[in-house]
Amino acid sequence: MPEASLLLLPRIGFVLLVILLVLISVLAALAIATQLRARAIEAKIPNIGELIDIGGFRLNALHVPASPEADLPPIVFIHGASGNLRDQAGAFLETLRGRAELLFVDRPGHGYSERGGPENDTPDGQANAIARLMENKGIERAIIVGHSFGGAITASFGVLHPDKVEGLVFLAAATHPWPGGVDWYYHLASAPVIGPIFCQTLALHAGMMRITAATDHVFAPNPRPETYVEDTGPALVLRPSTFRSNARDVAGLHAYVTGFAPRYREIDKPTVIITGDSDEIVLEEIHSKGLARDIAGSELVWIAGLGHKPDYIVTEIVITALEKIAGKERDLQAMARAVEPRLAATRVEPVGSAPSLQAGQ
Repeated sequence: MPEASLLLLPRIGFVLLVILLVLISVLAALAIATQLRARAIEAKIPNIGELIDIGGFRLNALHVPASPEADLPPIVFIHGASGNLRDQAGAFLETLRGRAELLFVDRPGHGYSERGGPENDTPDGQANAIARLMENKGIERAIIVGHSFGGAITASFGVLHPDKVEGLVFLAAATHPWPGGVDWYYHLASAPVIGPIFCQTLALHAGMMRITAATDHVFAPNPRPETYVEDTGPALVLRPSTFRSNARDVAGLHAYVTGFAPRYREIDKPTVIITGDSDEIVLEEIHSKGLARDIAGSELVWIAGLGHKPDYIVTEIVITALEKIAGKERDLQAMARAVEPRLAATRVEPVGSAPSLQAGQ
């Protein structure tokens, strides 16, 4: 090697060392900023539930007793990906307060719940955890309501814990294998080594810049309620440990439903499936129609112009579905037809993009 090249080696090594030190400093600064912003998010969105030990870890839940005039059985609400119990409570708490015993759950690793062990990386483990939570609260049987990712848990619950099920309601559920995959950052955030680094440094800051556009997209083509972000606290999912839990959930969903979906045929409880033909997050043709095919006697309520949030956009139809499962005479199909002109009149064009379970669209 020429003498000049030999003289350059220490300089190259020094430059690389400087670059490495700068990178470490930047990552450390981002990690500190992440922790500070995470604490600020928690201060702004405090826990409204109660941490309950269910054996080995604690689930957070908001438990609302029924009034003496209750006309519905107990109801358990399971939120979707990137959510927390405030999402379903915001849609149903005040409307149903007193009519039934209500249990809104932060899924393992979400909201203020602890993650627990690796069994909670899949919907069956999370269904088992919710079953133990019901036992803790003395709820013998309930209508289980699952939105989006929560639909996979609801279906698993129906298969694994039929003795605890009064009926099932699926809202824009994600339950069956679909073509493609999920967005790249779910795989990055759930990966060993690089995943925790990404969650501790970059994910929260990038997510906060997009949270309004992302929630707009989740509701599209329906308008997002003006105070939805402030009321339901989706920013909680951007905290490092929660973001990683959410990523592991979503990244593993396709493999899980591929193996478990054939068991949905075992479900024999009253079931209502509510979905729209304009869902930009999950493929309703695969998931909701798949549930209707697999669960004998289920009713599919297909609503033109409805996106991914039937819990907020057609709340009255969801509540009527609960009444029907409770044995009341209700015409859900007529209600669906009646609401479609309103959805057409209030339709908005989507802005930006959001986490999706239908890659390639």
